[in-house]
Amino acid sequence: MNKIQIGERWIGDGEPCFIIGEAGINHNGSLEIAKKLIDVACEAEADAVKFQKRDLKHVYQERLLSNPNLAEQAFQYLIPLLQEFELSKEDYHKIVEYCQEKGILFLCSPWDLESVDFLESLEILAYKIASADMTNFPLLRHVVSKGKPLIVSTGMSTLEEIRKTVDFLKKRKAEFALLHCNSTYPAPFEEINLRFMETLKQFDVPIGYSGHERGIATSIVAGSLGACIIERHITLDRTMVGPDHAASLEPQGFQKLIRDIRQTAKAMGNTEKHLSRLEIMNRELLGKSLIALQDIPKSTRIIEERVGSKSPGKGISPQRMDELIGKIALRDIKKDEFFVEEDLQIQKEPTAFRALIKNIGKWGFVFRISEMQKIQEIDPEIVELRLSDKDTEEPLPSLDKYRQSLVVHAPEYWYRSLIDLSSLNEEVRNNSVKFMKKVVEKTRRIAQSFEGIPKVVIHPGGMTMEYEGNASERNKHLENSLEQLEEDGVILLPENMPPRPWYFGGEYNSNSFIDSEEIRDFCIKNNRKICFDLSHAQLYCNYSGKKILAFIQEILPFIQHLHFADAQGIRDEGLQIDEGEVDFKVIVPLFKDYRESIVPEIWRGHQNHFEGYYTALDRLSKYFL
Repeated sequence: MNKIQIGERWIGDGEPCFIIGEAGINHNGSLEIAKKLIDVACEAEADAVKFQKRDLKHVYQERLLSNPNLAEQAFQYLIPLLQEFELSKEDYHKIVEYCQEKGILFLCSPWDLESVDFLESLEILAYKIASADMTNFPLLRHVVSKGKPLIVSTGMSTLEEIRKTVDFLKKRKAEFALLHCNSTYPAPFEEINLRFMETLKQFDVPIGYSGHERGIATSIVAGSLGACIIERHITLDRTMVGPDHAASLEPQGFQKLIRDIRQTAKAMGNTEKHLSRLEIMNRELLGKSLIALQDIPKSTRIIEERVGSKSPGKGISPQRMDELIGKIALRDIKKDEFFVEEDLQIQKEPTAFRALIKNIGKWGFVFRISEMQKIQEIDPEIVELRLSDKDTEEPLPSLDKYRQSLVVHAPEYWYRSLIDLSSLNEEVRNNSVKFMKKVVEKTRRIAQSFEGIPKVVIHPGGMTMEYEGNASERNKHLENSLEQLEEDGVILLPENMPPRPWYFGGEYNSNSFIDSEEIRDFCIKNNRKICFDLSHAQLYCNYSGKKILAFIQEILPFIQHLHFADAQGIRDEGLQIDEGEVDFKVIVPLFKDYRESIVPEIWRGHQNHFEGYYTALDRLSKYFL
C-alpha cells in the first residue's frame, strides 16, 4: 500500500507533501520554548509538529547515565544534555493541548517502551520512529501493537537492515512510511544521496525525506523527486546549546536560498546506500544493542525473557535477536551488559599480533582510562591512552607498573568548547593553552607508571564551520601556544588534520596543518616532530588532488608516532584496513626503516575485546611481514 492516513490526512502518491516541523529537543527543557516552536510550525503552515519522548533509564545503560565519562566523548557530550533537556509528563500534556488549540497535529518519537505507553495516554494519532530505532524490533513490535500508523526514518541503516524492518512491519500488517535520512548534524551536502529515495520505492509504501542539512534547497529538491513527507528540525536560534540546533531551520533570507540552490547539485548522489563514518558513530551513540535484563550465568540457556535492548549500539543488533535466543551462555553475563558476537558462538581469533610485535616492534593499541586493566593482558609494546576532558579533572585510578612506553592523545574539546591552539581568537587560544597545560601535567603523572619519555598527541586546531584559510597565520599562533606549554619530561606531537573534521556533529573545515608542505615547513622552522595519521592524509589527498605517496615522502623524516587506518572520500576516517581507498601495498614499504611507535587507530577498535585492533593487525601483517 502506497498511502497511509493520519487523522483525516492521507499521505502518499498524489497527495500534498506532508510537512513536519521537528521540534525534537530544541526546546532545551523549556515548555515556553516548546510552545514557541509550535508557533513557528503553525506560522509556516506545517501539517504537524513533532517532539521526542525518552525515559532515559530505559534508553541508556545505568552506568552511562550515572557516569558518562566511562564511554567515548560523544556520550559524554550528549547524555548530560538529554538529562538537562528532558520535559515532564505534565509538560507533554500541555504541549498536546496547545497543539489542539493551534490546530496542528502533534507527533512524537518514542525511544523506549515506557514512552510508547505514555504517548498512548495522550491519544497520539501516529508514531514517528527515529533512525536510531529502525532496527529496534522490541520497540517496533510494541508500537505496532497500538494499531497506529508509523513514519520510520532509515538513517544509520544499511539497505539490508531496511529490508528486514520492512518485512517485520508488513508481516504484522502495519501501516507505515519510510523516510530517507542521513543521520549527521548538519549533513554534508555531498553525502545526502537523495536518489536513494528511488531505491526505497521498491517497498511500495509512502517515501519521504528527513533532512539535517543547512538551508532549504535540498528539501525542495526532495519534494520534486516525489517525497510524500518532508521533515525538518526547527529552532528559534541555531546558535543555542544542544546537538540539533545547528542543523535546524530558522527564517531564511534570499541570500541563503541562493546559496542552497548552488549546493543542491552536491546532494543528488546515487541509488546506493553508504554509511559514513559519522553515521556509524551516531549509530553507536543513538542505536540499540541487545542487553541482559538479568544476570545470566555461564552455561545457562539464553531465553527471550532475559533479553532487552538499550543504547549504545556497540553490541549485537536487536535485529539479530532470533540468532541469540536459545544459545548457551559461554560466559557469565551481568544484568544490563550488552551481548557481543562471541555470545552467538562466533569467535575470531587474532593470528598476526605477536608476529608483528616480534618482527616490527613498537606496535600498540589505543586504550581509555577505564580500560587500563587490560594492558597487562594484551601486553603491547606501546600504549596510546586516549584522554577525555573529564579525565583531566578526575583523580587517577590506581595504576600498575607497566613495561610499555606511553603515548597520550589529548582531548579535542573541553566541556563544550573545541581546543584550538592555532585560533585567531586570542581568548580561545589562551583558554586552549590553559587546558592543555592540565593535560601535560596529567601525562607526567601517568607516565610515572610507564617506561621512557611520554609522547602527547595534540590536535593543532584551525577548524571553522566555513573554510577561511590563513594557514600561515594560524601556524604562528600554534608556535606560540606550543612555546607556552612546559615540555620538560614530555614530547609534544601535533597531528596532521583531515580536511573536514567532525566535532559535536558539525560540518567543520580545517584551515591549517593539513598540507604536507605546510607541515614540513612548520617542523623545520620549529625543530618539531609530528604524529602522522594516515587516514587523515588520505582524506586530504582525496580533497586536494595531491598524491598520497608524495605527501608521506615530504613529512616522513618528521614522524615520531604513527596512526594506521584506512579512509574513504573526504570524511570517512579510521576505517578498517583494506576497507577504504588506502593502497597499503604501495605505502607500507615507505615505512620499512621506521622504528617509532605505531597504533592501528580503527574507529571503535576497542569494542568486543579490542577485536577491531586485532583485525587491523592481522590485515597489516601481509604488508609488513
